[in-house]
Amino acid sequence: DKGYLHSTFSLPARETPLSRPVPAKPFIPSDKSARESCCEDILRIQSYGLKKRIEHSRANTCVVGISGGLDSALALLAAVRAADLLGRPRASVQAVTMPGFGTTARTKGNAELLCERLGVSFSCLDIADAVGVHFRDIGQDPGLRDVTYENAQARERTQVLMDIANRTGGLVVGTGDLSELALGW
Repeated sequence: DKGYLHSTFSLPARETPLSRPVPAKPFIPSDKSARESCCEDILRIQSYGLKKRIEHSRANTCVVGISGGLDSALALLAAVRAADLLGRPRASVQAVTMPGFGTTARTKGNAELLCERLGVSFSCLDIADAVGVHFRDIGQDPGLRDVTYENAQARERTQVLMDIANRTGGLVVGTGDLSELALGW
């Protein structure tokens, strides 16, 4: 015992009413003008940080996995802004969507439309067969929707992005580098 004092106690469980309002989005200004300014600041910071990383690593391309969701859309916007800041063509941003088990036409369509409107290079690589082989190799039942099922798809997507980055002299821009870190993941 390293000098710790142990005390036991108990409290009865009871509901505690909130004494003040708690905003649903505490880090985002509710005023539209302030919110737009805040969002622009966030994107500017991310874009300049990514620009510096591209310059330092001497990357030719940015490779972004685009799912049709918010995190990958933000990563793609930062990569496009960084390419603009570097005076590079937007086609130097390689956007890759990788539908697998559970990918909906809606999210895949969102990814395609965003890439088209931003003018980036776009490719679609279906990963279902590769993940299916992996499941067979490790004895995973594809009907079992557990953490192995989810993570096998994420790992396959990461592997594909890294291979494309290696082939194009690029840098993988992951959502963990941008929005997930900001959210504390």
